[in-house]
Formats: sequence, C-alpha cells, structure tokens
Amino acid sequence: MSDTADIVPFPSMAGLASMPMYTLPELESTVADWWRGVARHMRAAGVHQAPEFLTSPGAVLDHWLDEKLVFSQTCGFPLMFLLDDRVRLVATPIYDAPGCDGPTYRSMIIVPEDLDVSTLSDLSSLTVAINGRDSQSGFNAFRALVATVTEPDEKFFDRTIMTGAHSDSIKAVRQRTAHCAAIDGVTFALHQRYRPDAVAGIRILCETEAAPGLPFITSGKTSDDELAAIRDGLFAALADPELMPLADKQLLKGAAVLELEDYGVIKEMAAAGAAVDL
Repeated sequence: MSDTADIVPFPSMAGLASMPMYTLPELESTVADWWRGVARHMRAAGVHQAPEFLTSPGAVLDHWLDEKLVFSQTCGFPLMFLLDDRVRLVATPIYDAPGCDGPTYRSMIIVPEDLDVSTLSDLSSLTVAINGRDSQSGFNAFRALVATVTEPDEKFFDRTIMTGAHSDSIKAVRQRTAHCAAIDGVTFALHQRYRPDAVAGIRILCETEAAPGLPFITSGKTSDDELAAIRDGLFAALADPELMPLADKQLLKGAAVLELEDYGVIKEMAAAGAAVDL
C-alpha cells in the first residue's frame, strides 16, 4: 500500500494491523474504511489495542511475528512452513470468486487467449512465470498440479521466470514474456473487476486443487480470551450491514474458523510436487 492519510505511526500502546495480501492500490481506501469498522467492533468486544488505522509492513515476516500484532492476513505456505507455531489463526475468509468454495480457494492457470493449448500437458517445454517459491497459489499448488502430468525430476517447463508478484505474473503472460502462470483465484477476480485491461487477452486454462484460503492471523502471544474477543469483533463486523458494501468490494462475504490441521493439504501439495523441476 502506498502512503496515504490512513496509514500513520502507532502509539506504543496500540497494536498492529494490516491487510497486505489482496489490497490493490485501487482498494486502499475501501480496505482502510472497512478496517476502521472492524476495529470498532473489536474494541467493543474488548480488544482495546485494536488500532484505528492499518499499517503497510515492509518486512511482512517480521510484521507477522511482532508480539503487538492484532490482525493481519498471510499466505498458507508461510503459515505452514514459517509461522505454524508462532502465530494464531483467527479465521479463514470466504470470498465470492471463481474457484472459491466456502473457506477454500484455487489457483487459475492462465495463458494468452490465442495460445494453442487445451490441456495442462500442452504447457510442456514452454515458459512459466511464478511470483515466488514461498507462494501457495503461485507456486506450491501449481507444482503439485504439474506433478500429475510429469515424471519425477523431469523438466516440464523450458524456462521459469520469477516475477515477485501475481500482478507481474499476469503482466508477463499478457506480454508473452511467459506462456502461463498460476494466479490466486481471488487475485484474478479482483483484477477482472478493477483492472480489466490487465487481464484482457488472457484465458483460464484449468485450475489447481483446492486449499484453505489465506488466513487472518494474530500474534502467537495472544491468549485464548483475547483470540475469542478478536473473533467476536471480526464476525460482528462481517455481519454489520453498514460494512457489507465495503466487504463486497473486496469480494469478501464471510469467514470460517479452521484449525491449523486443516491447512495440512498445503504440506501434502509440497510433498507431491517436491520432485518437479519448476
């Protein structure tokens, strides 16, 4: 997120909150307004350290591990491999987007609209763009899918481009720097709504298997009572008619409380794709 009037330094007694995963620049003011409503409900539930404003973390891992963290959102891959015993799950959001079913989501395998491919196997020997090897949607789920059509240690793609972000992977496919990429279904739907030109000339070839969505988290130091209050505030906000239009603009329609074990499918995908050269 860029610097705006909604991002300010915090007093030392305030907690930290952020929404770093799906906040396109076009959504910054919407997300900031939505968060103020969530924070109001959290404070009413007893979460007095819930800050009025979101912060824009530089180093997200350090931010997620900060003991003052009240609320943020992370990717399932770092949750399972870096954060699993160091943060607490608040809830898993439910989005109104293709590939989403309750609290699960899928990645869309995108290709140029006129690329002569009809199946995943047709992508063999082409160029793939991935946003990062620590991404569930852009790498881990895609690698597991590729493992179903290739032999262990076989080089499926001719070349791999590391883009650093889903938006840049979409751009690479549109500009034909890459022939394909795996894009988080929510991210792709947000681009379709707010950046239609960015996805013009792109089609969805297929989808990955489902996994639990990007979870809302809080500090690992949060007590059971504090966690319950955070959840109460979040669910009250999601049920607030005044906040629903702001949630709708984010494609957010609810949340579910999952256990860490529910995210085990992410480790299963990692194991399934471990022998794939991607």
